[in-house]
Amino acid sequence: MSADPSRLLARTAIVSRILPFSCVDGPGNRLVLFLQGCNFRCPGCHNPHTIGLCDHCGDCVPACPSGALTMAEGRVSWQAALCIHCDRCTDGCPRQASPKTQIMSVAEVLAELRRYGPLLSGITVSGGEASTQLPFVIALFTTIKADPELVHLSCLLDSNGSLAPAGWQRLLPVLDGAMLDLKGWRDEVHRALTGYDRERVLASLQLLARCGKLTELRLLHVPGRTDFVDERGEPDAGLCAFLQSLGPIPIRLNGFRHHGVRGEALSWREAGMDELKKLANALMAKGFGPISLPAIG
Repeated sequence: MSADPSRLLARTAIVSRILPFSCVDGPGNRLVLFLQGCNFRCPGCHNPHTIGLCDHCGDCVPACPSGALTMAEGRVSWQAALCIHCDRCTDGCPRQASPKTQIMSVAEVLAELRRYGPLLSGITVSGGEASTQLPFVIALFTTIKADPELVHLSCLLDSNGSLAPAGWQRLLPVLDGAMLDLKGWRDEVHRALTGYDRERVLASLQLLARCGKLTELRLLHVPGRTDFVDERGEPDAGLCAFLQSLGPIPIRLNGFRHHGVRGEALSWREAGMDELKKLANALMAKGFGPISLPAIG
């Protein structure tokens, strides 16, 4: 039985922000929808304000110098027109949440896509962790695929890979591809860098690769903390065996940077381009790739 289009359009999500044009969140020129909320707790997160959900405690309201935040009927209200984006509200939030979010319906996102449609290759839903609002993502992609004006847009998900297999099976019919992060190979390393076991992530990578919908695997190199190479500088044998099982897939190497990071990770060493090139060469020597590098100095 097909879904009721009116119910799909009524689906809503908590949105952190919309980026109308991006060339780094998938192929082509893409509109990126950043959803609020994440189930990982990565100390080195570059967008920590997207992790938590606002509980409307009101602690951020006095910190706002422009009056953009107020309390109304027990809830924090944000007025975008008054906001000077000083980030004092998010800097002091104990939940790593942002009050500068908006509730958007599928219809409202479609309006944004139509506004920029002729210039877009597709849409990427990111986060936070987009799969924590899975019903909205499914409704959005389903509606795009059924819309004659928007059906040409590819629908991608940028994810940490924590979605259960049953969730992927619901999403796959309307998903063109997913970009997944792997932030550590051994379970103890992955847990230290994300607060989460790796098993669900590995299962997601395998499922998507089997279905031909793993658009990109992203490896994050944190000097002295990640374990993608052994003491000789060779790619970990277990990692190589796993990558081999996925078949030929695009790999992107990302290097840890301090941008946006808070807390203990500010003391971590940043990854240099020389280190990333060395890792890329080591992986390519094993037959993996294509491999892309970030545009950092």
